[in-house]
Parts: sequence; C-alpha cells; structure tokens
Amino acid sequence: MTSPVPASRIPEAVHRRRWAILGVLMLSLLIVVLDNSILNVAIKTISSPAPIGLGASQGQIEWAINAYTLVFAGLLFTAGLIGDRLGRKKVLLGGIAVFGIGSALAAESGSPGQLIAYRALMALGAAFVMPATLAVLMNVFEREEQPKAIGIWAGGVGLAIAIGPITGGALLDHFWWGSVFFVNVPIVILALILMTWLVPDSRDPRPGRLDPVGVVLSVVGLVLLVYGIIKGGELADFTDAKVLATIIAGLVVLAGFVVFEKRSSHPSLDVTYFKNKVFSAAMSAIALVFFALMGVTFFGVFYTQSVRGYSPLESGVLMLPLACAQLIFAPRARLLVDRFGNRATTTGGLVLIAATLAAFAGFEADTPIWILEVVFFLMGTGMAHIMTPTSVVIMQALPREKAGSASALSNTFRQVGGALGIAVLGSVLATSYRNGIEGKLGMLPPALRGKAAESIEATLGVADKLGPQGKALVAPAADAFLHAMHVTALCGVGVALAGAVVTALFLPGKPPAAQQGEKETELVATAE
Repeated sequence: MTSPVPASRIPEAVHRRRWAILGVLMLSLLIVVLDNSILNVAIKTISSPAPIGLGASQGQIEWAINAYTLVFAGLLFTAGLIGDRLGRKKVLLGGIAVFGIGSALAAESGSPGQLIAYRALMALGAAFVMPATLAVLMNVFEREEQPKAIGIWAGGVGLAIAIGPITGGALLDHFWWGSVFFVNVPIVILALILMTWLVPDSRDPRPGRLDPVGVVLSVVGLVLLVYGIIKGGELADFTDAKVLATIIAGLVVLAGFVVFEKRSSHPSLDVTYFKNKVFSAAMSAIALVFFALMGVTFFGVFYTQSVRGYSPLESGVLMLPLACAQLIFAPRARLLVDRFGNRATTTGGLVLIAATLAAFAGFEADTPIWILEVVFFLMGTGMAHIMTPTSVVIMQALPREKAGSASALSNTFRQVGGALGIAVLGSVLATSYRNGIEGKLGMLPPALRGKAAESIEATLGVADKLGPQGKALVAPAADAFLHAMHVTALCGVGVALAGAVVTALFLPGKPPAAQQGEKETELVATAE
C-alpha cells in the first residue's frame, strides 16, 4: 500500500483526482494543438480562390500560421508570470474563453488579412492555456510521478496531431473552410465546464513582476525577423534592401531584448537559466526539432495534395502514422531514458528525424505511398523520443513554484523554433520553386507571371483559368515543386543534425546504477 502524500506538498483531495485533472488538462491542450494540426490540411483549400477558399498567397498562408506562433511565443513569458501571480486556474479559464472567441471569428473571416488578425487573437488565448496546463500538472503530481505524467501529457500532443488532420479533412469534405476553426468552439465549452469543476487553483507565493518592455521587444524583434525572412522568400531575393533592413532590425531588437533582460530586476526571460548547459541543450533540441518538423509539415501538405492529388481528408489520413507513433512512444520514452540516459535517447531521436527528412529529399511524384507512411511513422517516433526527455529535463530544472516559467520557456522555444522553421524553410521552398518555374512561364502574359511563380497553388490556379492551354503548366509546376521540396528537406536535415550534435555534447548520459533512485534530481543542476 502506498504511503499517504504529505499534506505540505499536495492536498490529499487533489492527489486522489490527479489523473482526472490530467485528463482535463490534456483536453485544453488538445484544442490548442488541434487547431494547428487541422490548419495543416486546410492550407491548400484556404489558398484556393473564392468561393472555395480565400485566395491566400503562400506568404499570407505563412502569416496565418506565424501570426499565431509569434503572438503565442511572445506572450508566453508574461502569461506564465500572470498565472503564477493570479492563479493558474483563472488564467487557464480566461485563456480558453479567448481562444474560443477567436476561433469563432476566424471561421467567419472574409479575407486573408482578417484570418491573420483572428489567428493572432486565438494565440492570445492559447498563450495563457499552454503554460498553465504544465504548471498545474507539476503542482498536482509528486516529483516521482512527474515524468510519467509529462509523458502522458506529451502523448496528448500526439493524439491532437492524429485527430487534427483527419477531422480537418472530414470537415473540408462536407463544410466550408471556416469549419476547421469553428470546430474548436464546442470543445472550448466542454473544457470550461470540466475545468471549473475539477482543476484546483495554484500560484507562486513569490511571483515575479511583469515585464511589459521585455514582451514588446521580444514580439517586435521576432515579427521583424520573420517578416524579413518571409518577404525574402516571396521576392526570391534576400539581398533586397528592404528584406535585409527588416531582418537586421529584427536581430538588433532581439539583441536589445537579451541585454534588457540581463539588466532587469524582474526579467520575463531569466537568461541566467541558460548558464546551465544541460538546460540550454534541452531548449535547443526542442527549438531545432520544431524548426525542421514545422517546415516539413508545411511543404508536405502541398506534396500530398497538389502533386499527388489526394483530398484534404486523404491527406489527413496519410499523416496518421506520424501521430500514432507519438501517441504510442511519448508515454514510453521514459523507459529508454531509464535504460540509456537522456543523451542517447534524445540524440538518437534527432538522428532519426534527420534520416526521415533525408528521405523526403528522394520523394518523387510516383514514390510508393507506403514509403511515405513509414517515413511519417519514424518521424513521429523520433519526435516522441525528443519531446518527453527534454520536457522532463526542463520542468525539473526549476523549483515547483516556478513551473509556469519553466513551461513558458519550453513552449516559447518550441513555438519560436516552429515559426522560424516555417519562415526559413518556407522561404527556401518559395525561392527554389520560383527559380525552377519562372523559365516555364513564357507562355503567360507578363502581368500573370509574377503571381503564377509564387507557389505551386498559384501556378495551378492560373493554369486552371487558362483552360486546355494551361495544362502545359501542370507537369513543370510539379517538377519545380519537387526540386524545391528536395532542397528544403536537405536544409531540414542539416538543422536536425546540428541539434543532435548539441544534445550529444551537453545532455547527461545514463547515471551510475547507485544513482538510479535519484536520477531525476541528477538530470540537471540548479540554474544559477
């Protein structure tokens, strides 16, 4: 019989319902992750001309994704601190409500600009949801159960990734494109009811002060940097004066943000945490894996739908192995960590990710589809063995009462890595595609050539309007896209291998047998 939980740590009433609380937290996590995974299969539809979609360009699609990730990442620090100060349950309920309102508005968007704005509103709500879920988790589970709970929590991400594309594809087969956002509303209502009933409130007895200057600097710097990268991809010219000026301005503002945070008495990002090499390596691994994977997801949808001709629902089903692998292995990754240590597990996961990206560099229009399915499954397996061990390292690096800050840092690096992945790899894709297709557009009037060269969807849209004459553009468009996808995938390989080098050098190996009972404590030194 297990010994009772000390009242000074976690109240007995909370301890008894901890697994039910975890289920509710995963439901709130589900809606935040579900939205992005649903959007992935809707990219092609939204980029189609009205009335099917909004006629969004590739750059506008990138902004519809990055408006969410940048606002989300920029506000996570402050959201974590507000949760520490006001109570995690309060900000969790408020965040989910705002997310639901933003979802309803996004579903009724009349233009790409409106969609981008409402996606930013959704991110405002999501920024308060994500850190609160992990912070509550860390306050309802004892330390010895935290790795298992975090593994199940990470498995929830896999579940959302599994449900999202299939749900999105089914909705697009029967309803208008906005249904992929409106589906969040009933889930939000259910989550609000269950959270009010089950989730306990908690807060930091010594919360930090808010840092509005740091928040503004981080958001402005990231937006400038990402805008410059995306614009360079649209123009296929990173030497353009405006592109260079915007990128440099973003880097300067971000450098100013780091300097300000180092000197601030109440920083939203405590840069002293990064003196711990293990903590820094875990953060880098999360950022780099999402950099590579978000870029792959972005071009993978166009590969399956525009080149291979699958419907949104079929495209969603094709991504199921990736999600299933995460769902299967995320809760079990700790078993490999127990046997081989964090270094071997995480580095192996990154090498596996690099191998799957290299496989994309060999895909053609007639590659057997079962090979794609195997690659997706291995990709999900690699991701599961990166996210669980690094999440445990990061969450246990800080005291329990700072769980909101640790969660915010983890999610910020994940979101920033993903946003930069979409911007950088999306720009590589756009630039490579434009360079490959421009020479094949001589048959078009000069006014249409620039538009047709933006993306494969733009080319196919122009070809469709031209009727029989436009059929001559379909094969060159597919060839140009495949070449661009190969180049982009190889860039992702380099990023994943860089992450593997970092984790191999700095993450801890397997502790000696005598230290097995205290391995969680030995994973990281206290950040100084």
